[in-house]
Formats: sequence, C-alpha cells, structure tokens
Amino acid sequence: MTKNQSVLTWIENMKDLVNPDQVLWIDGSEEQLEALRKEACSTGEMIKLNEEKLPGCYLHRTAVNDVARVEGRTYICSKKEVDAGPTNNWMDPEKAYKMLYDIARGSYKGRTMYVIPYSMGPVGSPFSKIGIELTDSIYVVLNMAIMTRVGKAVVEALGDSNDWVRGLHCKCEINEEKRYICHFPEDNTIISVNSGYGGNVLLGKKCFALRIASFLGKNEGWMAEHMLILGVENPQGEIKYISAAFPSACGKTNLAMLIPPEGYKAKGYKVWTVGDDIAWMRIGPDGRLWAINPENGFFGVAPGTNNKSNPNALATTKSGTIFTNVAHNLDDNTVWWEGLDKNPPENAVDWKGNPWNGKTSDVKGAHPNSRFTAPAKNCPCISDEFDKGTGVPISAIVFGGRRAQTTPLVYQSRDWNNGVFVGSIMASETTAAATGAVGVLRHDPMAMKPFCGYNMGDYFAHWIEMGQKLGDKAPKIFNVNWFRLDDEGHFIWPGFGDNLRVLEWILKRCEGTVDAKETAIGYVPNAEDINLEGLEDFTIEDLKGILEVKNDEWTKEADEITEYFKTFDRLPQELKDQLEALKSRLQ
Repeated sequence: MTKNQSVLTWIENMKDLVNPDQVLWIDGSEEQLEALRKEACSTGEMIKLNEEKLPGCYLHRTAVNDVARVEGRTYICSKKEVDAGPTNNWMDPEKAYKMLYDIARGSYKGRTMYVIPYSMGPVGSPFSKIGIELTDSIYVVLNMAIMTRVGKAVVEALGDSNDWVRGLHCKCEINEEKRYICHFPEDNTIISVNSGYGGNVLLGKKCFALRIASFLGKNEGWMAEHMLILGVENPQGEIKYISAAFPSACGKTNLAMLIPPEGYKAKGYKVWTVGDDIAWMRIGPDGRLWAINPENGFFGVAPGTNNKSNPNALATTKSGTIFTNVAHNLDDNTVWWEGLDKNPPENAVDWKGNPWNGKTSDVKGAHPNSRFTAPAKNCPCISDEFDKGTGVPISAIVFGGRRAQTTPLVYQSRDWNNGVFVGSIMASETTAAATGAVGVLRHDPMAMKPFCGYNMGDYFAHWIEMGQKLGDKAPKIFNVNWFRLDDEGHFIWPGFGDNLRVLEWILKRCEGTVDAKETAIGYVPNAEDINLEGLEDFTIEDLKGILEVKNDEWTKEADEITEYFKTFDRLPQELKDQLEALKSRLQ
C-alpha cells in the first residue's frame, strides 16, 4: 500500500520482532472491515447485536484484569528524566525499548499483524497528523476505524514523509504484571504491551492525541489539549466557539452535547458539538486561535448515559457502535448498563460473562468504566465544521472542576497569563465514586495531568508563549464550577442544559456587551446579567450565593496553591508572580 521507506523499514523490523503468521494492511474499505467483524464474531471476540434495534452494533468483553487506563504503568521515556517532569512516570528509553522488546518478542506467533494507517484529524488538513499502529487485535482495528480516519487515503497523504507516529500494540498474555504503555516523544513512538483495553491500546487516543501531540505542539508552536469544543448559535444564526477542559466526572461530554433549556430553544438557540474530548489548536492566518477535534468518534463512559442525562450521546450509540464491558440482554440481544433506565434485564449476561438477573442480583451488570465507541457523524448535534479540517475560531477557553465551596459558579481571568494560572491550579474534590476520603482536593492542571507528554512546568511556559503570540486576539479565559453544594449537600445550580445560561454570559463578556464585578480572583458576573427565566426553585438570591468570592476561603486556597506549586521543578516565573499578586489582592 506504500513505498514510504521509513514505514516499510519500521514494519519489517517489527515483523522480525513479533513474528506474525501473516500481515494485513487496513485499507479502510467497508468490505474489509465487515470481513473482520465476521471473523471476530466467529472466534467469540465480539458478539453481533440485534440488527433491527442496534444496526451494525457489537459487544466486546475485555479481560477482567484489563478494564481501564493504567496510569501507574504509563511512562514517558524521554532521554532526560527532567524532561518527563514531576507529574509523569519516567523510564530511560534504552532500558524501556529493551524491556518492551523482550516482552513483545514472538508474541504475534499464530496471529495476524494488522497495519493501521490512520489520520488524527481530517485527511490532508493542515491541522492533522498521521500515525501507523501495528496490532494483533481485531477489536483494536475496528475501534480505530471508528475513532480515527483509516486506510488508503491516509497512506497517500503521508507520501514519502517521515513525519508520522509509530505505534506497536501487542496483546501478549494480558498480564497486568507486564503491562506497559510507553511513549518515546523524541522518537515519535508509542509501545503498548499486555493490554486489550481501549485507552491503553487505541494508540491514536490519549497516547498520540495528547501525550505525543502535546510534545509536538510545544516544538512546533501549537497546542494539544484535553478539551471539548462546542459552538453556541444565537437566534441571529451567529455561531461562537468555546473550548473547555474538565477533569473526569465533571460533565465534559454532557456540556459538549448540551441541549438548550426550553426558553432558549424557543428563541432559536442551538448548540453544536465539534468534539467531546480533545482539541488541537493553532494560530490561524488571521492571528486567532483555531481548533479541530482530531478524533472521528466518541469513546464514552456508558453508565449514567441515558435519555435524561445526555440524549444526544445515547442517540449516537444507536448504530455502528462497539460496546465494551456492558451487560448483554439475552431476551432481545441488546445491551444495558446501570443508569440507562429503571428496567434492568432479568435474562442477561454481565460484563464478566456470567449469567445475570438485573432485578435480583447485587452485582453490577456493566463495569463502572464500561464504554461505547460510536461514530461522531451519528451525533444529532454534530457541527457542520466537524469534518472540514479548517478548524473553528475559539472565542473563550473554559476551565472547571468539582468544588463544593470556595470557587464561584463562573469567573473570568484578568488576562491571558492570569488565565494560565487559573488553569494551572484547576482542582476537583474527590467524590464517593473514588476510593479513599471524600472531599480531598486533587489538582489536575488544565485536565492534562495524566496526559501531558513532557515536563508540566514547560507545558505552562508553552501556554504563556502562545498567549504572547496571540496578543490581543487571544481567547478570553474563564473558570466554572457547576458543583457548589448547600448545607444539606445538594447541588445548588441546576446544571445540564441550564449551563447554557453561563455560556451566554461568557460569550457576552467576549463581545464586551456586559459588565462584571472585579474581585481578588477575577471578574464575577452581576447576578442580574445571568438569565434565570424559566428556572423553577432557583432564585437570584441563590445565584448571588454561588457567585460570592470569600477572601478568607481564598486565602486558605492561596496557601494550598503555594504548597502545590512546590511540586514543579520548572514553574515559570509568570505563575509565581500570579500567585503573589493573588495573595496581595486578598489582603
């Protein structure tokens, strides 16, 4: 399929290492993919679901010891340890290659090597990057065909260039003691062994799109961010775009696919999804920041997704979707997960493959991290810009976390560098969903802590440098907190579709059509400038309460940030200055 010497040489070397019985290039054709689906069903690797109710959909179960990303086994293998920084696991590249090659050696014997040429971003877009993943898993091939653009067109776009990311995935024995996901940013290489779970083996996902791409972005002058991208269309038909970063369990996919409240809908407001997870952003010819979603599908968490929480996400899964580790309803050959509806199947198989009665069993039918891999084009609110490859201009960047107190519903940073500071101190309080104490503050700067492919201090410095290049055309930076609690522990803000009320204020601030109050932390809305029309059980007094900035609480926060900043060995002076300025304003 290619005459590219760098590609052919690397594949030969990997063939010699893993010793496959045969090699199959993935050409992206429906005929080839359909043959692979049939083969996977014949071996039991996948189960074909009800063609009438879920056309083109399949179920897959991973090994019970292989159900999530393994951060403790994920490494950045830069030549110098300091370049991986304090937030990453580091391994010396020479040592890592030797260890990985020893584990992978001969592991494809009796298996097929699938060669997947894939493009992150629309093929041929100036934003896009190309990778080649070798795998011995049909499941990986079929997921990559949903999550990325695969096949002949990618090989043609690459031509004889050496600018591509090498990815080797070997299932081996799915041995968790020998499971490693290693990134070699200086070599454009990713190697994953002993896993079959999506986040560890779909190498275009977090591995390339964030860890390798963030390093490429730093060197090439662009940004790879763990951000959704959405467009808000006003009644006049104008669309403004927002990118937003949240740690997990903070409603990222829900915001990306937001459905406007009835009052807004009636006026003609619409929300368009460009991406739910990753944004690649470059400075355009007009000097503004433009973004694409480099992915072609959604890799979403199934539990809790339902017709009320996220009807658009649920609709996206109705065809051409691969479900992983959910319950299998044997009565009608469909799938079920906790939170889908209040009618669990009685004659079913749970995610481990055991008989399961949802009415009587006290074990969960679906794993809490069970997934759906669905084509983005299925999404009812997918943006017309999604596939164009020209990107969308970003008006606002929004950071957010889950905070019961302290952080107001929304505030605007004072300027770009202050916005970088706001992103760098992003934190969420732990919930009952995680093991350990509830309410413990966990920092996740820019929601990138698990995904930054190099030293986080240098990453902050890259943000500051991008702001200098953008100048007065830089997007405005905001912080939101949908999760303030009352004295009884209930959420005060209604959230979900009503978050559009806050986005509307954010866009008005970008246009300069609404005032704000200056506080020690930034600019906070005047309560009357947030539209509460149609909200029941929520008053302007409630709103004033969750917009309040209490200096005594923020003084404690500043002390906590001082300690947290000590973990960074290359913290930019600009962020130290921002912290000192915050402290002096609080006094």
